[in-house]
Amino acid sequence: MNRNEALELMEKHLTNVNLRKHSLSVEAVMRGLAAHFGEDQELWGLAGLLHDIDYEETKDDPARHSLVGGEMLEKLGLPAEVVSAVKAHNDYHGIPRESLMDKALYATDPLTGLVVAGALIRPEKKLAVLDVPFLINRFHEKSFARGARRETILACGELGLSLEEFLGIGLEAMQGIAAELGL
Repeated sequence: MNRNEALELMEKHLTNVNLRKHSLSVEAVMRGLAAHFGEDQELWGLAGLLHDIDYEETKDDPARHSLVGGEMLEKLGLPAEVVSAVKAHNDYHGIPRESLMDKALYATDPLTGLVVAGALIRPEKKLAVLDVPFLINRFHEKSFARGARRETILACGELGLSLEEFLGIGLEAMQGIAAELGL
């Protein structure tokens, strides 16, 4: 599956604009991490773009979220490594994160919400004005972006990345698609 086909699939299954933007953000960060680690950016991008493909169908049933999506992607012939990462990103199931891609997707999912929240509290409402020190300060504020689970973001350590390095890669990747995100 190429990116255009994946984008069409994502848009078919996710009608909510914010979920679409979240998927695009996760795709961008996954591509940035793949570049950092010398991995396949296209493959990692597909995992990011399609990780929540089943969200609108399963949003009221977390026991099914990511399993339904993983099965859908498996039937469509996506590589096992993408299917595994999609299934493992929802820690509800307790699926071990074994590959680098599994670990990256898990930590990236909530990171994008933290970065977007950082942009939205600035008067400019733009990703361009953010930097890593600003995000680190917000990260340590418990009341800021409560939905961005800090312990999951800190799983970046499983990748051998410090929080600062992870935030830097994620922010740069999202700044690269700021126009698509409207930020």
